[in-house]
Amino acid sequence: MVDVTEKEMDNPTFRSDTVLSDVHLHCPNKRHLMVRLNAVGQPVFLSYFKLLWNTEDSASEKHVREATTEEHQYRSGDELCDKDRNNLKRERELNSEGVEALLDDDGDLEVVRRPRSASDLEAEDLLRDKVYPVILMKGKEDAFEDEEQECTCSDVVKIEHTMATPLEDVGKQVWRAAFLLADYILFKRDTFRCCSVLELGGGTGITSIIMGTVAKRVYCTDVGEDLLAMCEQNVALNKHLMELGRGEVKVKELDWLKDEFCTDPEAPYSWSEEEIADLQDQCTVIMAADVFYDDDLTDALFRTLYRITHNLRNSCTIYLALEKRLNFTLRHMDVTCEAYSHFRNTLNDLENLQDRKRKYTVEPIKLDFCQFLVYERTEQL
Repeated sequence: MVDVTEKEMDNPTFRSDTVLSDVHLHCPNKRHLMVRLNAVGQPVFLSYFKLLWNTEDSASEKHVREATTEEHQYRSGDELCDKDRNNLKRERELNSEGVEALLDDDGDLEVVRRPRSASDLEAEDLLRDKVYPVILMKGKEDAFEDEEQECTCSDVVKIEHTMATPLEDVGKQVWRAAFLLADYILFKRDTFRCCSVLELGGGTGITSIIMGTVAKRVYCTDVGEDLLAMCEQNVALNKHLMELGRGEVKVKELDWLKDEFCTDPEAPYSWSEEEIADLQDQCTVIMAADVFYDDDLTDALFRTLYRITHNLRNSCTIYLALEKRLNFTLRHMDVTCEAYSHFRNTLNDLENLQDRKRKYTVEPIKLDFCQFLVYERTEQL
């Protein structure tokens, strides 16, 4: 590694407030290429996420988990290279003979490690891509030069992200609820076609990018120049996907703790008066994924939702995706989900709000729709 990396690695990698990416812990077969260090020294990875378009035809007939495993379940052993076949054959022979116990020249016992079963080896070769934990010695402008020939088709999404961050930077990771919302968008493409959409807390931008493949315009919003720059980079990496549907994704700052849009022309990712007017006149969909983990931020988000919807010309549908995270608390001496409980209470307050201009109704969505991205769709989603 380069010197700057070694200096960064001298500091503790994980602190007490470090949050690890659950998506990448459960997706070991996805390719992760470390491409650079961001402004605060965190390693930035590039991951490829494949869209399983072939599951669409069977969505009404098969369970969602069957759709994601089918691709791996029926892959043929003929895809193994000659070297892999020889390894499998050799391990089958060793398995049939059993584990050998031998004595070396000094009389010490040597036990040959029992080889893994052929099925284990075959599964690993088929399901895991190689991981390259290397920081490329390239500038930002040509960091992806070697990747231009790969995965520019319409079934792969490329996302820059981190895998571990302090709590205040969790937007730089990819979370399961973002995949869940992306699945729903792909499943209900006709519902969102040609819409004008606002995403709150867009993070790496993956949900806005997926929405951009069908919607007319998407305003992907968050706070923090470093995060917004990463999001803008991801939009640029996937522009070929949005060009197919003539969609557009604009990365903008939207701070839930402020009552107004940032319109300072000197500030990066600020809003123009025309963009604000376009949002208020055309927006019919608002979405947010995995942003309910802090009670104060949840309150701020609902205040922002109320303020924005109050100024919209048209009725609007808000899609909220989240994962209930269970934690043991000393206060309750039990496993609880306080962030989710606070979210539900606040959502109920919004639904019961007596407002002459706006009425809010809440409706859950069943999770039996097709899964287009490979991730673990847990019961807590």
